[in-house]
Amino acid sequence: RQNFIHLCNPHLEKMKEDILYHFALGTGTHDFPALFGDVKFVCVGGSPSRMKAFITYIAEELGLGSPGCDYPNICAGTDRYAMYKVGPVLSVSHGMGIPSISIMLHELIKLLYHAKCSDITIIRIGTSGGIGLEPGSVVITRQSVDATFKPQLEQVVLGKTVIRSTNLDEQLAKELMQCGKEIGQFNTVIGNTMCTLDFYEGQGRLDGAICLYDEEEKLQYLKNAYDSGVRNIEMESSVFAAMCNLSGVK
Repeated sequence: RQNFIHLCNPHLEKMKEDILYHFALGTGTHDFPALFGDVKFVCVGGSPSRMKAFITYIAEELGLGSPGCDYPNICAGTDRYAMYKVGPVLSVSHGMGIPSISIMLHELIKLLYHAKCSDITIIRIGTSGGIGLEPGSVVITRQSVDATFKPQLEQVVLGKTVIRSTNLDEQLAKELMQCGKEIGQFNTVIGNTMCTLDFYEGQGRLDGAICLYDEEEKLQYLKNAYDSGVRNIEMESSVFAAMCNLSGVK
């Protein structure tokens, strides 16, 4: 059975054209099934240059590209995000923080829906701050938690607080862990990822423009995070998990 993208928005059916503004793409100007219908894997990360480097790497791994081959930015009509494709793999940048990746995901999920894609796997690849791990370790996220260690995304919609689940696909995590064991090049663990709203105070750093706590308080907070199962900290995983869950994407 094929699993298609589920859109939680009945209003889209009434629209004659859907413009993905921040991708510079639209259903009235682009043939989405022809361009993206074969996509099975979407890998997203913060930096445009990283995602271009990733698509170059994956093209060589899949034997779909030649050395020195250049891959055009599908979203060249805008400077908000960058998108690259090779075979069944789409590589998309999302910027930094929950607001930026949220905007990208709204349009990415609609793109996959309009392209009639099925059985999609989306993976976010990114650098993060580790807790209790050697530098260079890989953390596969079991669930995203907020800065109070709760596995949820708290969002205000029409003035009301909405709580959404941030669990990630357990089977996919196990498969990725097995890949890590087979490759054997990195210390790989499965753990919780804490998603914060800020890089400095939100992550307990001491070097921001504002810091009203001391090092002892910082270390106690990080210890509490570790004891709750957190193994790394970043700024996008909660909305990533919540939106994938609502759209039926692992």
